[in-house]
Amino acid sequence: MKSALFTGAAVTLGLLLASIGSAQASTTSPASHQPTPQARQHGIDKAGDAYMGWLSNTTTSAAPAVMAPAASVEGIDVSSHQGNVNWASQWTAGKRFAYVKASEGNYYTNPYFAQQYNGSYNVGMIRGAYHFATPNDSSGANQANYFVDHGGGWSRDGKTLPGSLDIEYNPYGATCYGLSQAAMVNWIRDFLNTYKARTTRDAVIYTNLDWWSQCTGNSTAFNATNPLWVARYASAPGTLPGGWPFHTIWQYSSTPIDQDRFNGDQSRLVALANG
Repeated sequence: MKSALFTGAAVTLGLLLASIGSAQASTTSPASHQPTPQARQHGIDKAGDAYMGWLSNTTTSAAPAVMAPAASVEGIDVSSHQGNVNWASQWTAGKRFAYVKASEGNYYTNPYFAQQYNGSYNVGMIRGAYHFATPNDSSGANQANYFVDHGGGWSRDGKTLPGSLDIEYNPYGATCYGLSQAAMVNWIRDFLNTYKARTTRDAVIYTNLDWWSQCTGNSTAFNATNPLWVARYASAPGTLPGGWPFHTIWQYSSTPIDQDRFNGDQSRLVALANG
């Protein structure tokens, strides 16, 4: 379970969009979304609790010894598990970008999204939003629209990253959500095409080699268009999924909060934000 550290005073929300408002978890989450025993061990107690890299996260994991390349930028990703984040402290610790969970499926929005998304921006970070996909619930287009309508939009302000599709292990049931490899690829394509139509941006894909290989057949359909955010809690990103020639972001640890590294310098991070 992710540690609920970082509970400092809430940052003033100067840029909160009216459409985000006081986003709350839906009380009508699908009854079928009962977390598996394994998911419960990782702090997922109900629908909406899923977070990036949940299956890799443990209560005892130690941060690996990771050497930062010369051109890299440090960041974090957060969800409701972190509550109100002390963004000033994260900035002091050297974090310069953040991704914030906005939505899950078509039934949940992060109740801490406003504090996390706007707070990271206000302290000076470049930030973006992510969507935890549940492909067995509804179409890719449906969930992409839900994401954009609940915080996943984009603007060319130099401080907003393209949205990210978090597509990984199912905490509520079958690993591949009951979809064939071909159906999963089609679902992902539907999401990405809809997101681009709504925002003009190619979404970042967050995944890992094991899940991507199992559930898409290690599809190479997106490696020329969508930046890769690879999850691997080790000293190096390792073999990349889907034939991507390089990774854009690497999630390398969950201690004491999800740790991410952008593969490039600050100017390249700004370039990704600007599209």
